[in-house]
Amino acid sequence: MHKFLAFGDVHADFDTLWAALRAASCADGSLQPTPPVLAGLFQVILIGDLVHPKNEREYARLAGVARFDPKDPDHLFLAAREQVKQLEVLKAYQEAAPHAVHIILGNHDDAVLNATYVLGTSGGIVHNEFDPEHGGLMLPDHLRLWMQTFPREIRVGNLQFAHVSPLPAHSHYDDLFYADHSPKRWFHETPEYVDMAGLSFGVYGHTQIDDGILIDEEHRLAMIDALHAREYLELLVEPSVDLPLQSVRAVPF
Repeated sequence: MHKFLAFGDVHADFDTLWAALRAASCADGSLQPTPPVLAGLFQVILIGDLVHPKNEREYARLAGVARFDPKDPDHLFLAAREQVKQLEVLKAYQEAAPHAVHIILGNHDDAVLNATYVLGTSGGIVHNEFDPEHGGLMLPDHLRLWMQTFPREIRVGNLQFAHVSPLPAHSHYDDLFYADHSPKRWFHETPEYVDMAGLSFGVYGHTQIDDGILIDEEHRLAMIDALHAREYLELLVEPSVDLPLQSVRAVPF
């Protein structure tokens, strides 16, 4: 039996990510892979969006300030510096077990790499902390090269992990992607995309699920942007040619 452990969008909340990885027995007290991960018995999937806190409160916590000002170059510098520190730790974790720790490229990660689109929060904060022209800090080259290796999807047999949806168009973060409402709505409006893609099951992030992980058994999908709700996804898969899914559950931590 193979065990896959999938963790939702991080958005710079690395404390919660590490708490989840430790609770899932995927990381030890030194933030290194555990023996089951090193042996490949546990497959760790991070669904993307490592960077950019989700709101002003999380920015303030990250930067260590009472009130985060997105126009203050010092605050932007602090927010970028702390994310760089945490990315270094995560990079070391992933590189210690590259056969078992997989990180998907989210649209926020892509925005830092390409600087074509300036993203923001629903509360009006613009994610400028990696833009030196606004007082931020350029992402170091070695982290940029590492993030450029992140795949846009992972398939194991007919099981898919992707940041947004089964649609190939939703894995390229271009003008059409940002002008389209379907990346946030597809799992409500057209969940049959999973079946149309020939998948046995799909695991996705991108859209925050307020009440915790959403598992739609009828349409064979899970939406897991729910680290804030302190849940991760556990999947048990039978090791055979077609890798049938034995069980899927949201696990609180």
